[in-house]
Amino acid sequence: VQLQACGGGLVQAGGSLRLSCAASGGTFIGYIMSWFRQAPGKERQFVAALNWSGDKTDFADSVRGRFTISRDFAKHAVYLQMNMLKPDDTAVYYCAAKHRWVDIDQDQYHYWGQGTLVTVSS
Repeated sequence: VQLQACGGGLVQAGGSLRLSCAASGGTFIGYIMSWFRQAPGKERQFVAALNWSGDKTDFADSVRGRFTISRDFAKHAVYLQMNMLKPDDTAVYYCAAKHRWVDIDQDQYHYWGQGTLVTVSS
């Protein structure tokens, strides 16, 4: 089972991007789906999480109110809509999946995508 993240790119501050994460080789039924990011020279940090049914979410304080997370069951995909982007949002973004809604902001996840680079210019 693999995760494939895409949608990164270069955007000006205040702009928007939508990242996608598609599952292949499996459906990730019942999994928690999350996004993390890692800026140059910094540790990977939690961004957002969504439970299987889509009725529970969590966000890092730094992105709450600007980012949303959603999933498309038919396409086995999860999305991160990023609005009002800031230069501090520049990072490689990773999608990840785990079984349980426990310590979702820690990086002990079962599956990881390869990452997609988001660059926000000032």
